[in-house]
Amino acid sequence: MRRDVFQAIADPTRREIIGLLANKTLTLNGVAENFEISRPAISKHIKILTECGLVVIKQQGRERFCAVDFNRLKEVAEWVTQYHRFWNEKLDALGSFLEGE
Repeated sequence: MRRDVFQAIADPTRREIIGLLANKTLTLNGVAENFEISRPAISKHIKILTECGLVVIKQQGRERFCAVDFNRLKEVAEWVTQYHRFWNEKLDALGSFLEGE
């Protein structure tokens, strides 16, 4: 099942995992060490991130390393940008209105 990237970033733990992996590639245990939840819970979060295409797991010997693929976040950035423009226009109009008062 291919999940939506918005499902991945909806959860605060998954957002933290993305932030953690943004700085460095970590093993699954390395990711789990940064959280106070169980290793199986982290594995479920990693699975969802992988299904969304935000995390790529590479096998190196006996270790599995997690890395972020930021290309999938472009979809989120494009979605946010349209609302950013919308609100900037509305707030600029409000500012102009208030200056005219």
